[in-house]
Amino acid sequence: MGAVTGIILAAFGLYAVAWYMGAVEGNFSLLLLLATLVTGVYWVIDKLVFLPQRRRAADQLVMEHHQRKEALAKQGFSQIEGDIEPARQRALAQPWWLDWTAGLFPVILAVFVLRSFLFEPFKIPSGSMIPTLRVGDLILVNKYHYGIRLPVVNTKVWDNQAPQRGDVVVFRYPPKPSLDYIKRVIGLPGDEVAYLNKQLTVNGQPVPRVAQPDFFDKDSMRYAKQWQESLGGKQYNTLTEDNRPAFVDGATQFPFAENCRYSVEGAVCKVPAGHYFMMGDNRDNSLDSRYWGFVPEANIVGKAFLVWMNFGDLGRIGRFE
Repeated sequence: MGAVTGIILAAFGLYAVAWYMGAVEGNFSLLLLLATLVTGVYWVIDKLVFLPQRRRAADQLVMEHHQRKEALAKQGFSQIEGDIEPARQRALAQPWWLDWTAGLFPVILAVFVLRSFLFEPFKIPSGSMIPTLRVGDLILVNKYHYGIRLPVVNTKVWDNQAPQRGDVVVFRYPPKPSLDYIKRVIGLPGDEVAYLNKQLTVNGQPVPRVAQPDFFDKDSMRYAKQWQESLGGKQYNTLTEDNRPAFVDGATQFPFAENCRYSVEGAVCKVPAGHYFMMGDNRDNSLDSRYWGFVPEANIVGKAFLVWMNFGDLGRIGRFE
């Protein structure tokens, strides 16, 4: 079993290295599922087979020790040195290949359940959600808020709340579902969303916004106009840049593309059933539903709600809308 376990652990290690080096496209959910299954099998086999064998071996050592003591006592030796407990503990100890499999199963199982069904951490890699989220923010995503989904296949098995306008949502990027994106829900199924001349309208009603002090982005070393927008009972800030045109440059072909109309003023889209329209808060620096289309309900991962760490700015820690 040691040789077989070594091969399995080496396969996991090679996959991780290849992923890190960019040779393969990694899937952490799949890797965690496989690790849980493999270590779980070892854990069950250990409980049913190997642990009873080790206990029998330890009991045999204790019995032989007592037999030797009794034999020596009959010969008149009253003081007998030697402690059997260290040898007994060595007999009960797991070999290395069980330490690295069955021994890790409880921890891996806890991580698997927590990450798959409750909360998952993400790191913000780009500035599309500035000023709400900054590059380097480490956020938590509530994975049961919109219902419980099976890991890897992402099939919903238990329904909960539906995404609402204004929610910040992590989802699988429709053109490439292996990537996770984060944007704000703007349009629900059946809504007509218009973003014309940098003014957002939902179902013919302009989304209220109030001008705020200009925002200075330290990374790009430039100012942008900042607005407090109110949508779905939530208030949050957005950015626009006067020197960026309103029209959508570079929109791709996507499912239900016929639901969108583009002009020099911007875009108007009718959200199809079972889909959502997403936008970044950094409106002129966000590739979102205006460019690559609608997000199917099946692609929803969870609701983002908390910055739990930013190593460059501890003041960023806290909840957000």
